[in-house]
Amino acid sequence: MKARKVKAIRSPQSLVNDKGPIRPAASLPLLNPHAAGIDVGSVEHYVCVPEDAVPPGRAHVRRFGAYTVDLDELVEWLKACGMKTATLESTGVFWVPLVQKLETAGIEAVLVNARHLKHVPGRKTDVKDSQWLQQWHSYGLLNGSFRPAQDICRVRSLMRHRQNLIASCGVEVQHMQKALQLMNVHLHHAVSDVCGATGLRILEAILAGEREAKKLVELRDSQCSKTTAAELEKALAGDWKQEHLFVLKQALETYRHLLKQLTECDAEVEKALAAVVIPQRVAEAEVAPPNPKAKEEPDSKKKNKKRFHHRKTGTCLKRDLTEELKRLCGVDLTQVIGLNVLSVLIIISEIGLDMSRWRNAKAFCSWLGLCPGNKISGGRVLSSKTVHVINRVAILLRTLAPSIGKTDTLQNRFRSRSCRLV
Repeated sequence: MKARKVKAIRSPQSLVNDKGPIRPAASLPLLNPHAAGIDVGSVEHYVCVPEDAVPPGRAHVRRFGAYTVDLDELVEWLKACGMKTATLESTGVFWVPLVQKLETAGIEAVLVNARHLKHVPGRKTDVKDSQWLQQWHSYGLLNGSFRPAQDICRVRSLMRHRQNLIASCGVEVQHMQKALQLMNVHLHHAVSDVCGATGLRILEAILAGEREAKKLVELRDSQCSKTTAAELEKALAGDWKQEHLFVLKQALETYRHLLKQLTECDAEVEKALAAVVIPQRVAEAEVAPPNPKAKEEPDSKKKNKKRFHHRKTGTCLKRDLTEELKRLCGVDLTQVIGLNVLSVLIIISEIGLDMSRWRNAKAFCSWLGLCPGNKISGGRVLSSKTVHVINRVAILLRTLAPSIGKTDTLQNRFRSRSCRLV
């Protein structure tokens, strides 16, 4: 029986002796002579610097661990080598602590889409990846991915966490509906929202021990018009099993705990918005006066439009954020058809306030993944499908598009265009 070979454990930092460097391109100008390449991993990072940046006989590729102490040593080594910029692939979230360390040290971090370096020639290893990153970045052949400012990143993290909390609330509502269905109690069919005013009162009474349908119907709200009182009484007759009541109780408790966390998250979002630095051009822009000929909306629609409200959870921020968003953007984006406070907050948290990061509107649409592709070879269009991009702003715009298309303004525009085409 052959003995198993035990893999040696490497030290947190070690020198990498590569067989040979990648041959430099003879005809390309060197645009970034002080550039480094970093192959990011979950437990170790491979860093490559130019050969002339290290003393003769020293390896220009090093391996560092992923602990904070190792990241500090990595940054110190880059500073000792005179590096001013470093490029790395934006895979997962492993790059976030390293980029923060680099930015704090004054080294420009360039995030690169891993798809752009997928088909490099030669054997694919961590060392080779770091060398290709360093060489391509020194020639200026890599485009950096978009990353908003640090204050916007804080808002973005909170908004994404808020979205996860809302999704968790929806899961707990499904657990309550399943428990009711297993007991053949059709409360979730008789009322429009099981977590509404009527639904919560009836659920609390059921968990308190009430089983008589007539007494449960008395908790029905006067504005509940989906079913009649007789139909609701029939829906509340079921088989009360103890195990399903236990599941219903825990699901309701978890749902209320998530609502409490959601309220705390909303308060933290308000604090993060107050700390956002407004760009100079936005601060100097003149806010357009309101249009006096604009059609006045009913008070109920204004309230729903301006409040940071979620339909399923019924939660909203403590105050109206319309003026705060208007201060940040320079204009009131909630006046755009289809956008409310929540939509504007999602857009700001994902793309920030500086739209000059994109060359033009076409480049911005391409970054969102909303533009058709142009895969052409030999004069033939091989494919025009859009690139698969997971972008929260693009998802939001796709969600709003059908409802916006039904408005009178866009319908009239489409009719005028179709008449011109005819």
